[in-house]
Amino acid sequence: MAGKLFLTGGGGMVGRNIREHAAASGWQVLAPGSAEVDLTDARQTADYIAAQQPDVIVHAAGRVGGIQANMAHPVAFLEQNIAIGRNVIMGARAAGVSRLINLASTCMYPAEGQNPLREESILTGPLEPTNEGYAIAKIMAMKLCDYIRAEDPEAQYKTLIPCNLYGPYDKFDPKASHLLPAIIHKVHEAKQTGADTVEIWGDGTARREFMYAGDLADAVWKAVQDPASLPGAMNIGLGHDHSINDYYATVAGVIGWQGTFTHDLSRPVGMKQKLCATDRQTAWGWQAPTTLRDGIAKTYRHYLEHHAS
Repeated sequence: MAGKLFLTGGGGMVGRNIREHAAASGWQVLAPGSAEVDLTDARQTADYIAAQQPDVIVHAAGRVGGIQANMAHPVAFLEQNIAIGRNVIMGARAAGVSRLINLASTCMYPAEGQNPLREESILTGPLEPTNEGYAIAKIMAMKLCDYIRAEDPEAQYKTLIPCNLYGPYDKFDPKASHLLPAIIHKVHEAKQTGADTVEIWGDGTARREFMYAGDLADAVWKAVQDPASLPGAMNIGLGHDHSINDYYATVAGVIGWQGTFTHDLSRPVGMKQKLCATDRQTAWGWQAPTTLRDGIAKTYRHYLEHHAS
């Protein structure tokens, strides 16, 4: 047994993929739910970490949601995520845990940041207003890790910044889902109902970087083995992106739907591009192993087993 690992957010998409990765079998993974440990409670969090004395912590928990949820509840997204980040990181420090991998978000980058987005550009410009509170909380957690390392050279508290993710255990409900699971659901429904067309918002030329969640899990386990090899903050991504039209076409190919796509040019499309620089990741010796088609096929199999009507 390699040791004991405390995983926050173990019930979410990222957490479930981390737990199901082959490397997890060598560890005792603790992934308590919120009923067992309320991470917004500083005392409860600190007491749990002190009692368990994990060898390493992977912090993947947080209050998450789409644009509408972030805009409707900015206080909760700021306050709860600041509390969770602070409580886990400071609880780890108080318990003498020397290794911590903090998972952040590309929403920390300036809204007008130049693509590809480089780690050194964080805090160089205003944030995207629609999820500013969440972003500020993620920046706080990253900087807290930086400050702890500055005070204690033994502390390996490092931050990984994943690009957009998709995969098994994603949300497929159209009211709550992100782009790729929404496309899978929409194209599957079209095939089931015999629909000839599927509508795409905008002209479909906006570009997005979506990585298979199992690949992030792979990078996390590599980081767990040797946090000292990591820079303080590092993007985890593909280093290339695809157009919205590409995602629709690939999903249609996997599902076997042969209709045509229409475009509603009156609909909002968001940023034209959001791409991570992967220079640090490449130097670290890792790249995402799963192709877009393979990742969508694995995700569609999960959808068929757990969500398809």
